[in-house]
Amino acid sequence: MAARLLFLGFMLLILGGKAETRLSVEKLNNEVIPSHRDLAADFKEMYFKQILDHFNYNSLGNGTYNQRYLITDQYWKKGYGPIFFYTGNEGDIWEFARNSGFITELAAVQGALVIFAEHRYYGESLPFGKDSFNIPEVGLLTVEQALADYAVMITELKKELGAQTCPVIVFGGSYGGMLSVYMRIRYPNIVAGALAASAPILSTAGLGDSTQFFRDVTADFQKINPACRDAVKGAFQKLNTLAQQKDYSRIQSAFSLCKTPSTPKDIHQLNGLLRNAFTMLAMLDYPYSTHFMGSMPAFPVKVACEIMRNGTDLMMALRDTVGIVYNSTGQLTCYDLYSLYVECADPTGCGLGFNSNAWDYQACTEIEMCYESNNVTDMFPAMTFTEQQREQYCSKRWGVLARPGWLKTQFWGQDLSTASNIIFSNGDLDPWANGGIRKTLSPSLIAINIPEGAHHLDLRESNPADPESVIVARKKESEIIAQWVKAARKEPSCVI
Repeated sequence: MAARLLFLGFMLLILGGKAETRLSVEKLNNEVIPSHRDLAADFKEMYFKQILDHFNYNSLGNGTYNQRYLITDQYWKKGYGPIFFYTGNEGDIWEFARNSGFITELAAVQGALVIFAEHRYYGESLPFGKDSFNIPEVGLLTVEQALADYAVMITELKKELGAQTCPVIVFGGSYGGMLSVYMRIRYPNIVAGALAASAPILSTAGLGDSTQFFRDVTADFQKINPACRDAVKGAFQKLNTLAQQKDYSRIQSAFSLCKTPSTPKDIHQLNGLLRNAFTMLAMLDYPYSTHFMGSMPAFPVKVACEIMRNGTDLMMALRDTVGIVYNSTGQLTCYDLYSLYVECADPTGCGLGFNSNAWDYQACTEIEMCYESNNVTDMFPAMTFTEQQREQYCSKRWGVLARPGWLKTQFWGQDLSTASNIIFSNGDLDPWANGGIRKTLSPSLIAINIPEGAHHLDLRESNPADPESVIVARKKESEIIAQWVKAARKEPSCVI
């Protein structure tokens, strides 16, 4: 979910150019497949003429927009192999293709066609161009419209490619994983199965504890060393004391702020910016350096804890810790509170730019993100975000009233017993994990837990630093998906 936090345009560093093939091989499910430095390099960028409004025949007639998608048939057994379809989420689709190499690796093993579809209102798939976030144009940004986009795209591309009898498996991570679940539920006639990685389908439907998310972020740091948690908590307490004393100049100096804060609003913004960095560190706690939603070192939580514990001044140590996220290049000489972080309807952060507008709107309508920190069960300052606060913000920002419980009504919430063929994978290091399905619900609703996994680690391409737990998880996912494809071939209903 905080995969929407495309900080400081870091993704621009990885969007250009194609990488060379690495001369080595990996093994998946006992089969040898090629390994790439950049498994997205072979994708072709295409545009699909998509319907603007799938559910109202009068408002926009037969209006269309250009929806971007990426496709590779490099490994496809044409007309026979399955279709692996990534249900794009809240960002530029290249960002997800470049960081979901497992799908391409699996395609090499199972002879699949691979498609990554961009979500409407994100990346370059803007239905009304620069006016897409005007009111009422933004009103066509809904989960239901996005799912219909994918259903129409899959159906039409299968016809164009002569793939009518090829089973479709959908994949997604985070919000994209939620969409994969919903695709299997809503369009089982089109989708034979879904791998939903790190998909918080419960917490975003208003189910669960509002303190869970930041409690689990804290737990990641506590696992490294309880002294790390205590140091972070102590740094925030010092900041709070100085704020109460209105010693703003010292706060400015300690955190290298571009401007001296002068109001409680500025302090609130600073707390949000600082807390947001820890969210990113916990989510992206991969065992190797990455360039996904920013540049992160290997084991960033461990790196952060070392900085916090070794600092001679807690607040300066806190500044240096969040610098892992906000100043990975070391080029910033000061931190601008209001340009680095924008408060929105998602307390875990919406990011910056057009993509952040889109996610903010979704968090104001269907997707419930009322998470809060309390400084009791977590190490952060008490920062509430209630349904009332959400309603007030969204009414002012977008002129809309949220609909609490709508995702639960529309997509079943935790009442999934009649669904089938869905894998719910979650990593124990991921603060989103406990907002999703952690227990197997039936023989075809399978939970795979990855003890050493961060945010949808299993979707990333194989890496020598991978823990054994994610290697085992990918092998199991591969086997289950192969079974789904085999079963779908025997069912006449799989033909569109």
